[in-house]
Amino acid sequence: MTYSPAKSFRARRLLPWVVAITLLLVFSGSLVHLLTESWWFESVGYESVFWLRLRWQLALGLGAFALYAGVLWANYAIALRITRDRPYRFLSRYSDLHQREQIGRLLNLGALGLIVVLALGVALRSAATWQTVLQYLNPTAFGTADPIFGRDISFYVFRLPLWQGIQANLLGLLVWGLLLAATVYALKGEVRPERGWKYFLTGEAKAHLCILLAAIAVMLAVGFWLDRYLLLYSDSGVIFGAGYTDVHARLQAYWLMGFVTLAVAALFLIALGRSGFSLPIFGIVIYLGVLVLVNGLYPWFQQNFVVEPNELTIERPYIEHNIAFTRQAYNLTSVISEPFPAENNLSRAVVDANGPTIGNIRLWDYAPLLSTYKQLQEIRLYYNFEDVDIDRYTLNGDYRQVTLSARELPVEQLPPEAQNWINRQLKFTHGFGVVMSPVNQVTPNGLPEFFIRNVPPVSTVDVPLDQPRIYYGESTRNYIFTGANTDEFDYPLSNTNAAYRYTGVGGVPLGSWLRRLAYAYDLGNFRILISNYFSPDTRIHYHRLLADRVRQVAPFLTFDSDPYPALVEGRIKWILDGYTSSDRYPYSEPLNRRNDLISLVDSANPLMRNGVNYIRDAVKVFIDAYDGTLEFYARDDQDPLLATYSRIFPNLFKPIEAMPATYREHLRYPQDIFTVQAQMYRAYHMENPEVFYNREDLWRFPEHVEEDVVTAMEPYYIIMKLPRLAQEEFLQILPFTPANRDNMIAWMAGGSDGENYGRLLLYEFPKQELVFGPTQIEARISQTPEISEQLTLWSQQGSGVIRGTLLVIPVEQSLLYVQPIYLRADQGELPELRRVILAYGDRVVMRETLDQGLDAIFGDAPAPQAATPTAPGEAAPLPDTMANLIQAALESYQAGQQALQQGDWQRYGEAQQQLETILRQLDQQNP
Repeated sequence: MTYSPAKSFRARRLLPWVVAITLLLVFSGSLVHLLTESWWFESVGYESVFWLRLRWQLALGLGAFALYAGVLWANYAIALRITRDRPYRFLSRYSDLHQREQIGRLLNLGALGLIVVLALGVALRSAATWQTVLQYLNPTAFGTADPIFGRDISFYVFRLPLWQGIQANLLGLLVWGLLLAATVYALKGEVRPERGWKYFLTGEAKAHLCILLAAIAVMLAVGFWLDRYLLLYSDSGVIFGAGYTDVHARLQAYWLMGFVTLAVAALFLIALGRSGFSLPIFGIVIYLGVLVLVNGLYPWFQQNFVVEPNELTIERPYIEHNIAFTRQAYNLTSVISEPFPAENNLSRAVVDANGPTIGNIRLWDYAPLLSTYKQLQEIRLYYNFEDVDIDRYTLNGDYRQVTLSARELPVEQLPPEAQNWINRQLKFTHGFGVVMSPVNQVTPNGLPEFFIRNVPPVSTVDVPLDQPRIYYGESTRNYIFTGANTDEFDYPLSNTNAAYRYTGVGGVPLGSWLRRLAYAYDLGNFRILISNYFSPDTRIHYHRLLADRVRQVAPFLTFDSDPYPALVEGRIKWILDGYTSSDRYPYSEPLNRRNDLISLVDSANPLMRNGVNYIRDAVKVFIDAYDGTLEFYARDDQDPLLATYSRIFPNLFKPIEAMPATYREHLRYPQDIFTVQAQMYRAYHMENPEVFYNREDLWRFPEHVEEDVVTAMEPYYIIMKLPRLAQEEFLQILPFTPANRDNMIAWMAGGSDGENYGRLLLYEFPKQELVFGPTQIEARISQTPEISEQLTLWSQQGSGVIRGTLLVIPVEQSLLYVQPIYLRADQGELPELRRVILAYGDRVVMRETLDQGLDAIFGDAPAPQAATPTAPGEAAPLPDTMANLIQAALESYQAGQQALQQGDWQRYGEAQQQLETILRQLDQQNP
């Protein structure tokens, strides 16, 4: 076959087009996705955020690609030019010149492909650093300097990460350039081992490699210079941060290694004018020797023979740094500590005077209440309550603590035969309404009272709910379309279903054929393009999951794990707490580093990632459940991280002063950050270095048994009046016990109302007095014969006994312990609140209601006699004659049918339980 120059020319002309078309096909999915994402950001009003990020990502990616590819190709080209008179050794077997040229072109293409792949990888990594670069360009001073180098904390949070990234990427670039050039020289025979180790490389090839090696040595020296600052995150000593060995050995070692490395770079440059490689090789040997001696042996000797024999005395200043900076990073310096005498002087008058506190004691735990909500209020199989949340409202003039849960519609729960595209994307588009119940009220059958229930919502309180539909929530994972030519399912009626057409502004309009085509390609669903259901008013709704929605706009924030709904101005608004966080605060203890010092926070907590050691409750996000509107409010104007983000995105955050009063009423101090702060405070309340070093006063969270599993107590919300305050507030509290004992030593409260939002208060008990902790109170409950016998009897009658969370309720200067008891049939999922246990002083009582328990302890009348143990479900005495039983059964049946027709599912369930109880009695009396 003869060689044709014309064909070769045509192939060369076609090659760029083939490459361009290939790249377009490869990246078409990403380009279309960027287009659809720009439409989504425009629909939520944050297109400026999108375009700012995209511009910087493109600039960084293209810049890094051009630099990396250019430098690598330049080194490859230089190596080829220097060896232009030398063929590749393995080509000597080919005698045909044309074959050699073709193989040479293939080698060039292979090298180009490798360079492009390497450059693409660096470009993608560089594009992902847009946040680091923008933080570098918009720093905010912390106003605090580190104790070793005297630099403001902003240098470590905003500037150092970029310098480290640049150094690492340049070092990698030089190493790859060296490998490419050395490979060419080796394959072309420029490297000649037969000359000996001093002269195996000469001439221009030697000069090229010496320059690259000198540049690599300079980058290593820069790395040693930057590593000095990383000593502030050292975890090799008794504390996190630079210790004595780090400051007096490793720091000097890094300085010395930096100078030695620069000297090696100078030797490589000097070798340019000398023959042989002996000088640089001698420098490398010296470098390795110094590295082992100074960077390895010397710090080891210092730590083992200087520090450890006198560790407390020598490390004392560094322990002080760790304590001070950790307390700053977790905002623990503002904790107000007060004594709490635990006087045990409660009386009926004191209890009555604290009516709002007593009247808001939470008797419903989350898990039993969620199970009850699911059984009574999900209405249909396709509805779902994701979780139960706590909030407070002024209801009919009373400040009340309530539980809420949103009734969502995850399409995954549709029957398999109904799992089609029409149902998933066009019909079953939204959930409907919420349920609300007080935390402390129970029906005679042990079920929760409802303030808001059923579909459509039926309310007994003065909280309007004009738009109950939920298009955005915690279970809305699929994309949907509204404004189509077919009705959406709204809610079930007795014999049919109510229909609805969306009227909101949420979603991206699909009025044009181009947009339908783009989304069909992006989502991989051709139906979007050809479906007859679509109209000019059709909108596509996606990123409907709350966590996903907020992260699209603000990926630099860490969001709380528990969004909660609030009824605001007749609409359902989801509230999500946003945190600023960093792992770059010097000397601050990371959350997940030491089990002996800080027991691990729940791994589901979003702050438990990447060694976070700085956090602030900085942002409040409100998401409308109907149209998905996002509102970001900057709460913490003292946070440097938030100030920097506000500079980068000037149109993203609204000032907290602009937040409506109806929003402020539902702000609550988040449980995630309160848990983290409480975890850290367990050790970092010890400000004396010697006490801290010896772990003399280490605290822990109380433990409790939950379904035979021992877990740490979680913080809980409560409405109560703190000592010396004039009125009740919505608080979050958590007790502490000593590390190795079960008695209580203190409790912490976090405010949520008004000016007290985020204020942390610690109340410490007298160290010389015994104050029972939750574990000890639970043990006393189990040792009370009347209670243990009743619980054992219930457990033997086909029911499961669920002991709720034991709450410690501070009242004035005393403590009241409350634990709810639930019963659940072995074959059922409907827990009933049947008893309430109260403990105060040396008394432990169990009664049917909280009020009865309070009467038993504080009332003047004698406590009621213990009732004969009853089986679950026997809530009230029933007539014992046959005729009366039959009449009562008929009345219960009729009441249930009437409730069923009215859609009152709670009353229907109560009637059915009453009917079952009567029928059992009839069966027992039947001879």
